[in-house]
Amino acid sequence: MALGLDDKKAIVAEVNEAAKAALSAVVADSRGVTVGAMTGLRKLARENNVYIRVVRNTLMKRAVEGTEFQCLNEAFTGPTLIAFSNEHPGAAARLLKDFAAQEESFTVKALAFEGEFIGAENIDKLATLPTYDEAIAQLMMTMKEASAGKLVRTLAALRDQKEQEAA
Repeated sequence: MALGLDDKKAIVAEVNEAAKAALSAVVADSRGVTVGAMTGLRKLARENNVYIRVVRNTLMKRAVEGTEFQCLNEAFTGPTLIAFSNEHPGAAARLLKDFAAQEESFTVKALAFEGEFIGAENIDKLATLPTYDEAIAQLMMTMKEASAGKLVRTLAALRDQKEQEAA
């Protein structure tokens, strides 16, 4: 069924709004993936606050025009699925990387973060970013280790001082 002009404008507006609010984007080719697997991917995307949409390339190019994801224009060839991360920059990359590992016919084409084009081979650049909670936990562990190290040095200095006084 052919899309009318009003339908096309609505799709472009919807994807454009999603792009403006997104932190990062991942473009993939979902050819050969079963409907059931795609339904599961969409469910996981909703749970992770990732916007996923399959859009025609010409409409996609118009939708990302004027956004930081315009750098992805060269990746809009063939069947295109786009995923925008809304809360965490690595959410979409992590989700699609895991999905591609399960579905061999699913391939990631490219990524974008802060206006920078990232090739699919560098998906780990975004997929391995820690979430906010993970980053806070890492910071707290570093601070804890630093304070524990300072305590150990202080105790060692006290021990050395007492040994010198005893001698």
